[in-house]
Amino acid sequence: METAEDFLKQATYHPVGETALMVSFGNIISPEILRCTSALMDQLRAHPFPGIIEFTASYTGVTIFYDPRIAARNSSLPDSPMGRGYSEVLARTKDLMKNIVLSSGDTSPLVRIPVCFGGEYGPDLESVAKAHGMTPEKVIQVFSDAEYLVYMIGFTPGYPYMGGLPKELATPRRKTPRLAIPKGSVAVGGAQAGIYPMESPGGFHLLGRTPLELFRPENKEDPTVLHAGDHVKFYAIDEAKYKEILEKEGAKSCK
Repeated sequence: METAEDFLKQATYHPVGETALMVSFGNIISPEILRCTSALMDQLRAHPFPGIIEFTASYTGVTIFYDPRIAARNSSLPDSPMGRGYSEVLARTKDLMKNIVLSSGDTSPLVRIPVCFGGEYGPDLESVAKAHGMTPEKVIQVFSDAEYLVYMIGFTPGYPYMGGLPKELATPRRKTPRLAIPKGSVAVGGAQAGIYPMESPGGFHLLGRTPLELFRPENKEDPTVLHAGDHVKFYAIDEAKYKEILEKEGAKSCK
C-alpha cells in the first residue's frame, strides 16, 4: 500500500489554461493523498507568493490560480512556451513542495450529524434497501455505524465529499438527476456520501435529512461547518427531534 510519502514523491504538475497550475498526487481516493493535499494547502497559506489568487483542493490534488502578469513581473526566470508567469508559479510551488511536512497523526475532529431517515426526508431509502437486499432499518444501521472522511468541499458552498461509505451500500448514481434536492439531504452515490447544504440539483440517492445548517454565510471567517480532513458520524433522530433542532438552527441564523 502506498504511503503519503510515496504519493508526494510522484507528484506531477500540469497547466490548467493560462492562469492555473494543478499539482496531482495520484488518481485514487485515499486518506494518504488527502494528507498530501492538506500539507500543500498549509504551505500555500503560510507562504503565499506574488501573483497567487486562490487555491483549492480536490480528491487527488491542489489547483493554484494566479495572475500571470503579476507572477511574471516578480520573476527572474527566462520566458517559456507557457509564459514566464507559469514558470515562476511552477518554480515557487516546487520550492514549497520541498519543505512540506506531512502530519504525523490524525487529530481532525469527529463531527456528529443528526439525520431523520426515510419518508419525505429520505425518499430513496426504500429503493436503496431493496437494491442491496436489506431492510430500511439495516441500511440505517450500516450507514450510521460507519465513520466518514471529508476529502473536500465543493459543488455548492459547504457541500462535503465524503469517503468511507460501506461497500455494501455503494449505489450507482441516479440515471436521471433531480432538479431540486431539499436542503440538508443526506445522500449516497457510487462509493461516496454527501450532504446538500442548500437546495440544488443532484444525482445522489436521498436517505434522510439533517436539520443542521452546514453553510453559514453570516460567519465571514469560516462559513462552512465541515472541512477537508474532518471525520463524520451520522445518528438517527425522529421527526420531532428534527423539527426541534431545525427551529434552534433557524434561531441561530437570525442572530
